[in-house]
Formats: sequence, structure tokens, C-alpha cells
Amino acid sequence: MLKTRLWMGSLLIALVICVLLFDPAPWYPFLLMLALLLAAVGSVELHQLVGAAYGLPLWLSSGSVLMVLLANWPAHLWPGRFGNDPWPFVLAAFTAVMLLGFLVEMAAFRPPSQNTEVSLPGSAVVAHLALLVWITVYLGLLPSFLLQLRWFSGTALALGIFVPKCCDIGAYFTGRLLGRHPMAPVLSPKKTWEGLLGGLLLSAAAAVAINRSLSVVPGGDPGAATFGLVVGGAGVLGDLAESMVKRDCQRKDASQMVPGFGGVLDVTDSILFAAPIAYYWLR
Repeated sequence: MLKTRLWMGSLLIALVICVLLFDPAPWYPFLLMLALLLAAVGSVELHQLVGAAYGLPLWLSSGSVLMVLLANWPAHLWPGRFGNDPWPFVLAAFTAVMLLGFLVEMAAFRPPSQNTEVSLPGSAVVAHLALLVWITVYLGLLPSFLLQLRWFSGTALALGIFVPKCCDIGAYFTGRLLGRHPMAPVLSPKKTWEGLLGGLLLSAAAAVAINRSLSVVPGGDPGAATFGLVVGGAGVLGDLAESMVKRDCQRKDASQMVPGFGGVLDVTDSILFAAPIAYYWLR
């Protein structure tokens, strides 16, 4: 397992570095293709975990996520026509998702007495819409904060990706070597307080090292270290949140798409929670 994690992790790091170094501005087509691919696979994983059990159409949830992600680009590609602020487009796409969800539910609605499927507790319509909104926020809105870092600078995007992942790496190896006291035994039994400390220290060191190449975090090394601690801590919460969903669905991994790590959700969970904090810190 460790050997698989090492070679797969190295491959993922190389992929991200290539996207950071060789992606032509302002289109960033490689980042766009990578974001859409990860979102599509993540949508399938969430559908298998939760959506299928509630009867949410996969095309609706995955299409909604991709729509919100695509909305990050127009303002940067045609600023003269649309202005420089991407968030009205993202908000418009999210609003369209809600309206589309209602239209789909209205078209498929049958009174409970005429519905031959197994009934859900409470309102099935509300359950479908709530699940659609949650999936769109989790895989569409949260990654939008990460994507917007690319138009700040490559260093900003590198911080948003590598700082929470370094916290994951530090926590994994420190926990294996020194872990004694469980941190969240119900949500993730293997995580320890010793691992958390090691992860936060590595994330702070990574933030300082990356920021020294092109200073984007205010406050020099102390500011970068603080950024690393806070963003790394947010990444830990993202990891625990995804673990909670998997445990609620009685699954160990979201899928087996990424050897040694599980699924796309298992790889990106920490980054998704850290992205909004990194964005507002660096804007």
C-alpha cells in the first residue's frame, strides 16, 4: 500500500506541476480539462455513495457541477464584454441549477399514492433538491475558489493545492510513526493527534517554502507559516467531513479510481475545504 501511495502520489504531483508551469494564460485549458475530469469522476462517486439511493439522476448532478465549474472562465477570457468579476457567472450558474432541479422534479412528479418506488421518509422532492444543491456546492462551488487562485498567480494555486496535501502527507507519516492518541475515532479511527501536529507543521513549512519563490502571502515567513497552519487545519476538516459521508454510507473509500488513495473524493477532500480560506486570504 505504501509503495503504491508513493508512486501514485509522485505521479499526481508531477501532473499538478505540469499544469502550473505549462498551462497557457488566460485560458488555462489544461486546468480546465483537469477540473472537469475530476469533477465528472467525483460526481459519479458521490452518486454511487448517496445519489443513487435517493433516485437523483446522475446526469442532473454531474451536469450541474460541470456548469458551475465552466462559469469560472468567461469573465477572464472576455473581460471587455463581461467584466473582471467571475462570481456573478458562478452565482448565475448555481441559480440555473436550482431552477433546473425544480423543473426536473415537476416533470417527474407523481403523487405518493401513484409512486410505485420505495417511498422516502418525508418529502422525496425536497430530498432530491437538497442533495442536488449539496453536490453542486461540494464539487462545483468549493472548487471554484481554488480555480480562481490560478488567475491570481501560479504560486497562489500551488499554495491552495500543496499546503493542504502536505498536511495530509505529514499527518499520514507522523501518525504511522508516532501516533498513539486517536483524534476522531468515530469518523476516522486511524487519525491521531500526533499525526495532526506533524501534518500542520509540514503544511506550515510548505507554505513558507512556496511563498519564498514569489511572495503572495502577506507578512513574510511568519504570515506564510500562519497561512499554512490555518489552511492545513481546514484541509483536515475536509478530510473528516468526507470520512463522515463514507462512514454514513458504510464505505471505506469513495471508489478505487486512484490506486493507493481510493477515489477522486479521497484525494481532493482536504483541498475542497481549504480552497475558500486560501482564496480570501490571498485575494
